[in-house]
Amino acid sequence: MRWTKTFLPTLKEEPSDAEVPSHKLMLRAGLIRQVMAGAYTYLPLGYRALRKAEAIVREEMDKAGAVEVHMPAITPIELYERTNRIAAFGNVLMKFDVTRRGQKTPLALAPTHEEVVTDLVARHISSYRQLPITLYQIQTKFRNEERPRFGILRTSEFLMKDAYSFSSSIEQLDETYQAMYDAYCRIFSRCGLPYVAVEAESGPIGGDCSHEFMIPSPNGEDRILKDTKSGYAANIERAETGRKAAAVPTEASADAKPMTQVSTPGAGGIDAVCKVLKCKPHRMIKTLIYSVDGKTIAVLIRGDHEVNENKLRRALGAATVDLADDKTIQEVTGAPVGYAGPPGIKCPVIADHDVPALVNAITGANAADAHVVNVNIGRDWNLTPVSLLKSSGFDISGAGDDIRTFDLRNAAAGDPSPKSDGTLELVNGIEVGHVFKLGTKYSVSLDASYLDDKEQRHPIIMGCYGIGVNRILAGLIETSHDADGIIWPISIAPYECVVVPLNVQDAQVMEVAEKYYAELLAAGVDVLLDDRDLRAGAKFKDADLVGFPLRITVGGKGLQEGVVELKWRDEKEAGKAPIADGVAEVRKQIDARKTKLAGK
Repeated sequence: MRWTKTFLPTLKEEPSDAEVPSHKLMLRAGLIRQVMAGAYTYLPLGYRALRKAEAIVREEMDKAGAVEVHMPAITPIELYERTNRIAAFGNVLMKFDVTRRGQKTPLALAPTHEEVVTDLVARHISSYRQLPITLYQIQTKFRNEERPRFGILRTSEFLMKDAYSFSSSIEQLDETYQAMYDAYCRIFSRCGLPYVAVEAESGPIGGDCSHEFMIPSPNGEDRILKDTKSGYAANIERAETGRKAAAVPTEASADAKPMTQVSTPGAGGIDAVCKVLKCKPHRMIKTLIYSVDGKTIAVLIRGDHEVNENKLRRALGAATVDLADDKTIQEVTGAPVGYAGPPGIKCPVIADHDVPALVNAITGANAADAHVVNVNIGRDWNLTPVSLLKSSGFDISGAGDDIRTFDLRNAAAGDPSPKSDGTLELVNGIEVGHVFKLGTKYSVSLDASYLDDKEQRHPIIMGCYGIGVNRILAGLIETSHDADGIIWPISIAPYECVVVPLNVQDAQVMEVAEKYYAELLAAGVDVLLDDRDLRAGAKFKDADLVGFPLRITVGGKGLQEGVVELKWRDEKEAGKAPIADGVAEVRKQIDARKTKLAGK
C-alpha cells in the first residue's frame, strides 16, 4: 500500500479528551475515530492491526481443537430469563422491543453468548459419544457502559473471542480448560503482550474456577496482588492472604480498660466516628450485618479494611451474600444502620483474622447515635463456635465448639503471601482474557444434557473462555510506547515495515524505493511505501508515531554509499545494508522477530 492511496489521518497534537496513552496514540496515529461515547470507527491502520490479532487468536483456537461458529448478536430475552441473568446484568444488558405481526418481541444485544450456545447444544447433542466439544466465535458484543472511557479499553461495542466447552466429566473439563489456558498463553505471547495469569472470581457468569489474563499497567482498572517469589497472582476479588487464623482470647487482655458508651450523634460511618472520637480507623471494629442464603450473621472487620464478600461466601459455603436490610439490622442490633457492634448482638458473629488482636477497640453501641470504647474480646463479646454456626444453617468446615477466625478482607500490599514466605505486591492491570469452569449452571437452566453409556441422563459440564480482541491492541500500546509514539511488535503491527524515500522528486531515489517496495510485496512482507512529498523529518515523525516496526530509508548519503538504512522502532541505533542485499536482509530480520514471538 502507498501512503498517498490509503486513509491515514495522523494528528500532531494530543486530543484534549483522551486520558490514557493508548487512547491518545490510537487517535494521533490515525487508528480510530470516535463516533459517540463508547463506540469507535477503526480506520485502515487500526483495522489491519485488529485483524492481525484476530488471526492469531483464530490460529491458536483452531490448534487447541476448538471449532468456529458464528452466533447472532441479537438474541431473544427469553433465554436470559431462563438463566435468571437479567437481574445479574442489570443496566449493562441492552434490551429493546421490536414489533412483529403487530406484537412486541423483547430482544437483547448479546453481552456474551452462554445462553445462545447452550441452547444450540441442547438441541443437537444428546450422547456422551458427542462429547467433549468446544465451540468458539469472534463476534461483536454489546454492553451498556454507563461510563465509557479510556478509548477502546471500555466501550459499549467491542470485538470478543468467546469459546464454550461441553464435557461429560470433570476430567474432560479439566483437560479442555488446560488446553484453553495454554492457548491463551501462546496468543498473548505471539501478540507481544507482557501478560500475567491471575486467579479470579467468576462473577455473574457463574462457575467455580477462573483465571484472568492481565497486562500490568498503571492505567489498568483492575487491581492485582502478586508474589514474585512464588509466582502467585490473583485479582483483588480473589486474592488470599498468608495470615494465619488468630488465636481467639477467652478472656480480656490484662491491658483492658472499662468499656464505656459515648455519644456520637449523626456519626454512623468510620470516618465520622474517627473525627468525633479523635481515633484511627485501625482501632475500630466495623460490624456489618449480612443476609447469607437468607440467614442473618454479623461480620467483624477492622475499621480500615473492607469485607471481601466472595471470601465470606466461600467461608460460609453460601450461594448468595447480601447486606441485610434496615429492618433486619434494627432487629438484631436494636439500632439504625451505622451503630452495630458485637457486644450483645442478637445473631451469630464471625470475624476476620485481624479483629481478635484489637485491645480497647471502638465499635457501635447497638444504640442510635452511640458507640462504645475499650471493647475487648473475651469480656465484652465473643465469636460464635463452629457447632453453633452449623446448627444455624451455615455450611462451614470444622467441628465441635472450635472458635476461629477467617480471611474475610481484601488482600493488600504488604500482606504475607499465601504461597511463600514473601509478601504481596499491588499492581494495576488491564484484563484481556478470562477462562472459567462453569459447571452445570447453564446446562441445567437450558436443558442441555447427555445420555451416558448406561442410558442415564446428566447435565453437560461447561467451560467458558473469552478474549477482548480490541483490548489486545489497547493493552499493547499502554505498555509499549515512548514519547514519539507506538512501538508495535512485528506480529500485529498494521504494517511490518515502511519504505521512506527521502526525496520523491529524485528519480534515482524513487527507483530504489519502488524496487524495494515491489520486491518486499512479492516476498510476502507487509510493507507501506511513504510516497508523500514531505520533508524527511515529517516522515520520520509519522513513522515513529504510527510505530512501524522497521523503517527502511532510501536516499541522502546512503544512496551515494550504495546502502539503505534499516531502523527498528525499538532500537536506538540504525543499521545499514547494501542496496543489492537489502531486501534479503529485511526478510531475514523480520522472520527472526516473528520466530522469536512465536516461541519457536
